[in-house]
Amino acid sequence: MALGLRERKKQWTRQRIAEVAVRLFGERGFDNVPVTEVARAADVSEATVFNYFPSKEDLVYQGMAEYENTLLEAVRDRAAGVSVLDAFRDFLLRPGGALADDDPAAVARIATVARIIAGSATLQARELRMVDRQTAALAEMIGRPGDFEPWVVANALMGVQRAMKEAVHRQALAGRRGPRIAREVVAQARVALEVLERGLAGYAATR
Repeated sequence: MALGLRERKKQWTRQRIAEVAVRLFGERGFDNVPVTEVARAADVSEATVFNYFPSKEDLVYQGMAEYENTLLEAVRDRAAGVSVLDAFRDFLLRPGGALADDDPAAVARIATVARIIAGSATLQARELRMVDRQTAALAEMIGRPGDFEPWVVANALMGVQRAMKEAVHRQALAGRRGPRIAREVVAQARVALEVLERGLAGYAATR
């Protein structure tokens, strides 16, 4: 269903604000750029920025939060007979995404975001809180609140997702092309998930 004019305008405004914010943060650092400056550069009011992004950190992390929410939905809505691991793997390894096309601009943006995060303790703390919240949500989804085993499983699965993100950032910073990054990171994630599927007995028993 095609979006109406109003929705397209809102989508464009949101994208414009995020692009301007990432550019400014990349130039001067996340902690050195106030939201008022982002608003001025995007030609909107500060209130408009916060209408689209509840916090300054969301200007960087909104996409990540949306991705992880969709990942949790894929596990929650899995078909009968589909395991948590299979639902998680099917979503995580699905083709497509920003790196599927050979678009240097997409890789450059990922590299910029990686540098922004690396330079801000505020963003790093926010990311840890996000991961903790999503991991807890996954654990409660697949077991009862407070149960030990679902917590271990959720941490293991989300660890693969975090490792993928870190690998993408490293390779983007190294200047790799998008499709190559996607192939290599997906291959690494597939191996990691296979380790979880087999179990850890005997893993790295020899050096």
